[in-house]
This record gives sequence, C-alpha cells and structure tokens, in this order.
Amino acid sequence: MPLRDESSLPRESPATVPVVIIGNGPSGICLSHLLSGYTPYLDTEATHPNPILYHKLQEAEHLPITKQDLQYLCEGLEGRSGNPVAVLYDTLLHPDADRGLEFPPVLQWRLEKQHHIPHLVLGKGSPGGAWHTMEGSMLTISLGIWMELPGVNYRDISPGKRRAVSTNRATPEEISSYYKNYVKLMGLQKNFAENTYVTSVQRLHRDHESSLGKDNGHENDSKADQTNAPGNWTDHCTKKETERGHDGKENEHSNVLRNGTQNGRGESGEEEDRRKRRVEGVRENGVSQGLPQGLWEVRGYQQLQGDSHVPFSLFAENVVLATGASDSPARLGVEGEELPYVFHSVRDLGVAVNRQGHLGPASDPVLVVGAGLSAADAVLCACDHSVSVLHTFRKRADDPGLIFKQLPKTLYPEYHRVYHMMCSQTHLLSPIANCGADPSGPAASSAPLPDYTSFPEHCVLSFQPDMRCFLRGSNGVLRAFKVSMVLVLIGTHPDLFFLKEQGQYLGSDPSRPISCKHNPVDVNPYTFECSAEPGLFAMGPLVGDNFVRFLKGGALGITTCLLNKMEKKGKLIDDGRCGRGGQGGGRGVGGFV
Repeated sequence: MPLRDESSLPRESPATVPVVIIGNGPSGICLSHLLSGYTPYLDTEATHPNPILYHKLQEAEHLPITKQDLQYLCEGLEGRSGNPVAVLYDTLLHPDADRGLEFPPVLQWRLEKQHHIPHLVLGKGSPGGAWHTMEGSMLTISLGIWMELPGVNYRDISPGKRRAVSTNRATPEEISSYYKNYVKLMGLQKNFAENTYVTSVQRLHRDHESSLGKDNGHENDSKADQTNAPGNWTDHCTKKETERGHDGKENEHSNVLRNGTQNGRGESGEEEDRRKRRVEGVRENGVSQGLPQGLWEVRGYQQLQGDSHVPFSLFAENVVLATGASDSPARLGVEGEELPYVFHSVRDLGVAVNRQGHLGPASDPVLVVGAGLSAADAVLCACDHSVSVLHTFRKRADDPGLIFKQLPKTLYPEYHRVYHMMCSQTHLLSPIANCGADPSGPAASSAPLPDYTSFPEHCVLSFQPDMRCFLRGSNGVLRAFKVSMVLVLIGTHPDLFFLKEQGQYLGSDPSRPISCKHNPVDVNPYTFECSAEPGLFAMGPLVGDNFVRFLKGGALGITTCLLNKMEKKGKLIDDGRCGRGGQGGGRGVGGFV
C-alpha cells in the first residue's frame, strides 16, 4: 500500500493514524492481526493441561482474552521468556510445548469489527522482515510450528516440505514465504506499506514552539525545524541524497529530507513564513486540543518503482517499535575491520562460494569470528563447499554458556557437529611472534589443520591490507594467518537512529546503548508501553523476546492496552499511559491509570 504523498494529501495536515508500527517482520504482522479485529476467545471445547490457568480462563470465557486481566492470567506461569505475557500467549497457542508435546491451541478466533483499530505497518521490504535476507539453506532453531502465527497452520501452507518430527524445522525461505502468504490469507495487506524507510520519530509537544527540532537533538537548527515541519510535502530528495539515506548511516538518514530543500532549492522568506504558519496551525489544531502528551510525528521516504523516493510525513497517536535486532551488526572495533575482505553477514559467504572462481577448496582459509549460531552457520556453509575454516572465539570450548549446550543433539545435529569440531580440532599452540610484536610487521604463517581449526580463548588484534589477520591467545601468544575472507559474527544490535539519543533513553540502563541481551527497552511487562514514553511501545527482540513463539506475546499486551484506552476515552488518544493489568478494575478487564 503506497503512502500518501504531496499530490494526494493536503499540505496543511498530514495524515493522523491511531497506531503506526515500525517493522513488518513477525512482530509487526502478529500485532496487525490482532489490531485488525481478529479476537481470541477460549475455545469452550478445548481443555488446557494447566488446570489453574484453565480455571481462570473459564471464569471469563465470555470475554475475549484481549479484554481480560493479563496480570491475573499470568500469575504462576513459567516459561523460557522473561516477559510474562509472552509466556501466557505461548501456552495458549502451544500448550506444554516445552515438554515436547503438541497440543492444539485453546483459542478460537472471531473477526469482530468493533475491536478493529486502524493502523499502518511500515517495513523496508515485503512482510516477513529480516527473514527475506537470511541464508536459505540453513534450518531455523525453532520448530516450524513454533514459527507460525495465530490462525494459520504452518503445515497447511507449506505442502510437501514436512519433515520427521525429530527434524521438523524449516528453512528461512519457507518461513519468509509463510509470513508473506499469511498477510494475504488474513487480509492484512491494506495495513502494510512496503519499501518504507523511517528517518525520524519525534514527539510533538504543544507547549514548545521549537519542539520539532529539540526533540531530535537539533536545538540550534531553526531551518531544520521549518523544513521538517508537519504539512511540508514539497521536500523532495535528490537521487544522490536518497541513496545516501538508504545506506543506513545515522546522520545521512536523519538529514535526507531536510537536505532536499535546504541544500537543493532553498526557500524565499515568504515561503518560509507560510510554512511556519502551517506548522503552528497543525500544532494548534491537531495537537493542542485535549492532548497533554502530544502526537508522534513519523517521517521517512518510500522507495517506488523506478528507484524513485517519495518522502512522507504523518502523525501517530501511538507508535510501536517492532524493528527486531538485525539492523546493525556488532563490530570488534579493531584495526582494519573496514577492509573489503571483512564481512558481517553469513549471506556474504553464500554469495562468495556461489561465485565461480572466487572462493573454493584452493583458496586461503576463511576466518570466522564468534561462537554463536550465526558463526556455526558460516562454518557449516564453508565446510559444505570444501573451504578451509579458521574459527576464533573468546570463550573456552567447554564454556557452559555456549549456546550449543542448550540444544538437544537429536534436533540440532549440525550444530553439535560444529561444537564437536570446536572442541576436538583446536590449534596446537605454537607461537609465531611474541605478544609485543608489531602486528603490521612481517610474520610467518602457521599451518592449520585441514578443513577446520578452532582457536578458543583468542581475540582478533587487527586485519591488514595484505589479508593477514593477527590473533592473540589468552596466554599472550600472537598468531598471524593469510585468509581469503573474514566473517565477524558476534551478534547484532537494533538501530534506533530515528529516535532521539538513538533510543538509548528507553533502555533499562539509560546510560548504555540498547542491546537485546544486555540492555533491552524498559517496558511495562503487561502492556509493553515504554516506561520513559507514554504512547510508545516496543516488542520482540527489543524487549528480549528473540524467538517468534514468544514475541507474539507483545502483540497481545499492546492490543489489550490499546483496546482499554479506546474503551476508556472513546478514541485512541488518551491522557496517560496504560497501567498494569489488575490495577483499578476487576478480573474481567484490567484497569488503567
């Protein structure tokens, strides 16, 4: 669905949407499903294996789950997510899944128009998000049925691809196809705008004339305030500027719309005055009336056919961050990491081995850095194409914290194959140079074991232009190797560049950048509303739910919150944040303060 541009939208008032969801992966899709009026009820013919939870569900079986007290339902439940609503929703969809059992869901779905909340889902590509960019030959960690979304059985739209129960996992290609088809089957297409890139999300405060600039850290940039003003639909980007914005760099992204006018055409003083009057008119008419917390302004551009880029601007009463965690790969921060033979995605290895004459059995080894599943995928990919691998990681090979320790051998034989190699094919310690040697100076190459060699408790010192890599072990021994390619696979970080402070102020520890593992977005555990920002929500990896089976809980919590807002105010704009379920109300419907 194309966003409305300057030719179809009145300049005086950009569109106002009750809910804007940033990200069209499984998180955004699942939330769109609930906001579209698909309403979950207890299936009166089903029985949940947890008798306490089943009794609670029966107490209010006439009410949809989205109108019940989620905190009450969550009490006493345990699971593999730290978010209680994620555990609740998972056990309703997959009862006793952690015990290896496959019970049917205890929910039935009704499409109810009175529970529909208008919303818009913005995504950089097709619905499915990052799943469209993953290496197609690997298998998912989760079982295929755990990757499915409510209302459509994964097996029903993946015919001919069923595997034995012991290996009932899926490829990323199958899952991305499932998500894309899910949107069509559930009739959600009208809510999705593809190929959209958000460059700015900021609060509009009615009490501050210069808030448009100050909220995004441009306190002294009065021209930026004027060119970023609501209602400005004449700021076209030049092709060069939009290509720079597409690269994902923070400053270029946030300036892409501003530069289109400031540096391209310029404006007369009269035009600037008219623009300023339009801005203040929108603030006065669209923000100040009965709205203490203000609206959100969402800006960006949409890439259309023919490589044209059309900027958009709209207001949102509520914004949901569903961007996932794969936007920005984690980096080592060492010398030479920007050299052209150093990559940060398994996908780049797949491209290299499939390019004739580029990488093969006669090539120098590939260096893989990291001890997670992505690093293991890279090792498997290289070994399958007879490419020698050097594998370095900081932990001991027998470290109990390695992810391989948590995976059953019967379900994940390929990862245990890698783990076995990590332990059994370790490099014999033979120093090349002393720890004090100059990494840029000459050093001999050591002969690795054939095909695969692991370097536990080693860190990377530098990458050199002549394609030599320097490693240092825990004992201080320095080693150098000539390689054909490097894959640094040590995790990814969410990229929230479009928020002030890159969203850092939203974290559990506001002094550190957002990290899905170490510093997730701090949210109310039952509504997923950000503690630091009323009307701003986060779900999925941003709040620590990295598996699809659990990120669905964020959709339940957010939908329940928004429905209570609407019931309380008669519309989605409210005068305060949602409270925890159970406060200010009975067990039937959670109250909100």
